[in-house]
Amino acid sequence: MSEINKQTKYSSAINQTSGGVHERWRLIKDIMARYGVIAGGLGVIFAIVLIFFYLLYVVYPLFIPATAESISRYAVPEQALGKTVLLAVEEQNEVAVRFTDTGQVSFFAAATGKIILTEAVKIPEGSHIVSFAQGSPNNEGAVIYGLSDGKAVIVKHQYKITYPGNVRLITPSLAYPMGEAPLVIDESGAPLEKIAVKIGDDASTIVAKSAGKIRLSHIEKEKSLFADEAALTRTDSVLDYSAADVTGLLIDKDEHNLYLLSDAGRLGLVDIADKSAPVLIQEQNVVDAGQKITSVAFLNGDLSLMIGDSSGLVTQWSKVRDKLNRFSMQKIRSFKVSDTAVISINPEQRRKGFMTLDADGTLGIYHSTSEREMIKEHVANLHPVAAAISPRANVVLIQSDDGKLSFWKVDNEHPEVSLRSLWQEVWYESYPKPDYIWQSSSANSDFEPKYSLTPLVFGTLKAAFYAMLVAMPLALMGAIYTAYFMTSRMRQYVKPTIELMGALPTVILGFLAGLWLAPIIEEYLAGLFALFMLVPVAVMLFAFAWQYLPKAILQKIPEGWEAAILIPVILLSSWFAFSVSVPFEAMVFHGTLRDWFKTEWGIGYDQRNALVVGIAMGFAVIPSIFSIAEDAIFSVPKHLTVGSLALGATPWQTMIKVVLLTASPGIFSAVMIGLGRAVGETMIVLMATGNTPVMDLSVFQGLRTLAANIAVEMPESEVDSTHYRVLFLAALVLFMFTFVFNTLAEIIRQRLREKYSSL
Repeated sequence: MSEINKQTKYSSAINQTSGGVHERWRLIKDIMARYGVIAGGLGVIFAIVLIFFYLLYVVYPLFIPATAESISRYAVPEQALGKTVLLAVEEQNEVAVRFTDTGQVSFFAAATGKIILTEAVKIPEGSHIVSFAQGSPNNEGAVIYGLSDGKAVIVKHQYKITYPGNVRLITPSLAYPMGEAPLVIDESGAPLEKIAVKIGDDASTIVAKSAGKIRLSHIEKEKSLFADEAALTRTDSVLDYSAADVTGLLIDKDEHNLYLLSDAGRLGLVDIADKSAPVLIQEQNVVDAGQKITSVAFLNGDLSLMIGDSSGLVTQWSKVRDKLNRFSMQKIRSFKVSDTAVISINPEQRRKGFMTLDADGTLGIYHSTSEREMIKEHVANLHPVAAAISPRANVVLIQSDDGKLSFWKVDNEHPEVSLRSLWQEVWYESYPKPDYIWQSSSANSDFEPKYSLTPLVFGTLKAAFYAMLVAMPLALMGAIYTAYFMTSRMRQYVKPTIELMGALPTVILGFLAGLWLAPIIEEYLAGLFALFMLVPVAVMLFAFAWQYLPKAILQKIPEGWEAAILIPVILLSSWFAFSVSVPFEAMVFHGTLRDWFKTEWGIGYDQRNALVVGIAMGFAVIPSIFSIAEDAIFSVPKHLTVGSLALGATPWQTMIKVVLLTASPGIFSAVMIGLGRAVGETMIVLMATGNTPVMDLSVFQGLRTLAANIAVEMPESEVDSTHYRVLFLAALVLFMFTFVFNTLAEIIRQRLREKYSSL
């Protein structure tokens, strides 16, 4: 007996020891699970925060202010050779050039002033220089000297880069693109008081003021298949314009427009497309009364004139079409750069920016499109004489009347972006009015980037709206019927089938939407609209007829499977709607419904439009909304529904008053998740919308979303460029939009849960 007691005690001790081990092991697993969940949650939060700060890190440089730093100051090289009429800096910022009023050209080191080469322009004996003008800064540095005998000499500064011993060597020189012999502009020999030139590959145009007249000479090269050298064809004409008060001449790069300016503030626009018969298009005042024009220059691309006056105001004038489709010069915007006269305007050669100098020696750098003042710095204690900005806009040379040159470095990476250019209407060059436009790149270096995010945000919301308009009714009604009315056996087939739809790749859906669905909708547009009317009518008629069927037939249908019989009804009514579409359009609209919309309502039709996107993206969003909403409705405790029915409520009353209210937090979450999916969708909108960033509420017009825009343009953007960073800004906007929206949705969901948790 004692032996048995010992055995029992031993077994009990073993059991207690084993139980203690299991308890400790469970405790360890609980702790591991708890900390694992905490670590996972913190990891997700950390990843989201990291993404946010990385996006912010890439975007932040867009809004960093520009800076200018004085590097050196030295005496003007070869100052005894004459007064400076032009300063210029070559591409690498190593060599600068100074043209003088005596025809002397000095090349020197831009940072130190050390002379590299001095050369004289070949001016004929017996004549002297009367006028000087620079061609386009982008046109290989061509300049022209107007002489006292009615002739002109064209010369250009050029730079040859070699690498002896792997060290860059820049060798400057002068060239004569039209030959060393002077060109006769005025055969009477009158001095060329004012002059302008544009040098092209195949044609060149010279305009000069002499003897009170404006003379135009156009020289064109004509190449022959059988001749080695091109023949020159020259056209001369005299403008029918009073040139007495003309103090400035400008020719655009296309050599189609001539601008005549006077100190009094008059601007004349002359059409010189036909060089033999120039026509005055418009003449108007471009400065306020009592002010004078003190400086003028083309903005990069020669589509706009920047005009500075004696009050310190710089205005931008561009040629645009008016309501009658006629060209006219209109003031696009203005910049108050100083309280004193603007004596110099130097445009940037690769952007729509410009530099100004006022009479007090204050330097200003501005960007026209973004209307940003990038730099405003006092750079000269005395009166400035000349200034130059490098081709890359990162170096500035300024000469003051004390005989000194200042060399400044400029850090101005992203002037094209401002809050105004991103979110407000901007008046772009050649556009008739301000507008929201996204057009980030072009093959032309004179292009004006248009970085408005407004049409992209609009397109994102428009695509999401139409997708939810399609998906929400179908998904939610389907979820309600499946979870509450459908038999469990039928639910076993329906729910997995709909959830399987979510596994379809969006690229396949986008491909089908763009290449298959869009042409069908275009051809059977009336059938699509008829579908929304015929299907409900067919279902109601079938339901009405159902109650009159013989009971023998009704009893053969399993309970809860009545809805399956509606499938053929829906398919047949849909087929009928599309079958009668084309004849119906021809009979009622005397053509197509698309043409009727265009002629009667002025509504255009694009094949890939918001309607196609709404159907395709709605199809992609339905599984997400359906699955979550169906689970929420099906999870409503049975005692609530049974109690409601027991108290005499009908199934519909129970569903509306009890089930939907109890499941409302889950249903709301389903809708928000579906909306998030629609907002962030990329491939479907990329392939089915035409990808046009237009702001049009019409369901028949295309769109471009933030996500699709990033997918299209990011691979082609230059790293760290303005375009690159603006795309990251678009990603940040999308991130913030979804974050704020989901946060608000979660707050609403929690309040719904608290409100209806007591049911």
